[in-house]
This record gives sequence, structure tokens and C-alpha cells, in this order.
Amino acid sequence: MRSISSVLADWTPHSADFACVQLTETRGSTPRESGTFMLVGETWQAGTVGGGTLEWDCLQYARYLLRSDKDVEYHEFVLGNGTNQCCGGRAKIKITRSNLPMIETLKQQLCRDEESRKTVLLFGAGHVGRALAYALAPLPLKLVWVDPRQDEFGTVPSGVEMRVTSDWEHELTLAPQGSGLLVLTPNHSLDALIVAAALERNDFAYIGLIGSKTKRRRFENSFREIGLSEEQIKSFICPIGDRNIRDKRPEIIAALVAAEIVEKLLHAA
Repeated sequence: MRSISSVLADWTPHSADFACVQLTETRGSTPRESGTFMLVGETWQAGTVGGGTLEWDCLQYARYLLRSDKDVEYHEFVLGNGTNQCCGGRAKIKITRSNLPMIETLKQQLCRDEESRKTVLLFGAGHVGRALAYALAPLPLKLVWVDPRQDEFGTVPSGVEMRVTSDWEHELTLAPQGSGLLVLTPNHSLDALIVAAALERNDFAYIGLIGSKTKRRRFENSFREIGLSEEQIKSFICPIGDRNIRDKRPEIIAALVAAEIVEKLLHAA
């Protein structure tokens, strides 16, 4: 599947027409939120409005529009038994033929979305760090992956920013307020330094440390000795991804931690 950003970047007034299918209004339970859009060409699509019958019908309507002389049309879907999609909600759809104002509007929307993304600092490029980079890369985050060992990164997933450095203090300084932090270095003393510095900053939205409950207790004692408050100490998470699943394969840990990041950073109460 093509990416929305690449389609918009490659567009010129001489490009083949495509259609933008956008959810303009939703009520009740629907597969995606209002404002969501996908792009549709004669033989391709980029993005999704939620799948199922809703998306299938939208693909057909968009391609009918491209074969017609229309520039825009509207549709409304009731997601009930008659559509074989029993979400129970309603969705209004606008389908627009590609044009310069639309392209510029969509680019601006993507830019706003990018700028609003939370930063996550991932320290450590070992087995679990690499699995985590791949698990987090598709999420709406700005992922910054830090390790001094360049050879440990392997193939860096698309969209992930790799920083080969041992200057962890500088990297913490660059992190915006409300960022997330994952600490998975091979050195427990370094782990403690990074976590303590982040706790002292007191403005990270999520601080996660790989390790056991025993490791957490030892770190807690060390943090008390340097004067961190009980509230600060309580705020960091260790073990990360702890959902009472006893499986230490890197890919499983990464999946559990990715779910934790979604819950505690992207959709924090």
C-alpha cells in the first residue's frame, strides 16, 4: 500500500487524478474518527477509513467518481445490518477529485499531525530495543533511538530517528515536555542514571525501565538516597509491559510495551 505522504509529495497538476475519501461527520460507533481520510487511485489506495463494507463501498464510489466528470460527491452510511457492518453508528463521507487546494489542505493536516506527535526516547539497541523499535515505528509517535554502538541498530525502521551517541544527558535535554522514555541499556548503572535524571526533570509523561521487580526495588532505594520524592519514584514503570504474561521473547515484550505506550502516553487518562 502506498503512503499518503508520498502520494501528496509526488503530486503535480499533471499527475493522474485520484480521489480523497474523508469522514466529515460520525455519530455513534464507527470504524474511524471524523477527519480521517484515504486517497484512492484507479489501482491503488493510501490510508484507510476503517475497513469493512464502509471502506469497500467508498473505494467503489471514489473510482466511479474518477471515471465520471464529477469533482465531488457525498455519501452517508448507516452501519447496521443492511451493510453487513453492525457497528451501529453513522458516517458521512466526502469524496473529492484531486486538486491543488485539496492537496495543500491535506499536507497542512499531515504537518499538524506530525507536530502534535509525542516524542519517545528509546535508549538501547539490544535484542528487546530492536524489537521495540519495530513495534513502535508504525505508531503516531516521534521515536528517537539512542545507543553508542552503531552496529547494534541493524536495519532502522522507516520514520525512526537513530542517534549514535553516548551523551545521554544531552539527549534527555532535547526531549520536549510530556515525552516518553524507555530505558533498556546493557548497563544497570547507566539505566539508573538516565531514569534518575528523567525523574528529576519531573516533566516526562512516561518513564519505563526494563527489568525485574528486584531491579525496581534496588533502584527505588538508590533514588531515595539521592533525595527523589516518593511521588517521583512511584511514577516510573518497571517492569515494563507487565501484564502477568511470562514470556521473555523480545517480540512479545515489545508488543506488550507498545500496548503500554498507547495506554499511558497516547491515551493517558
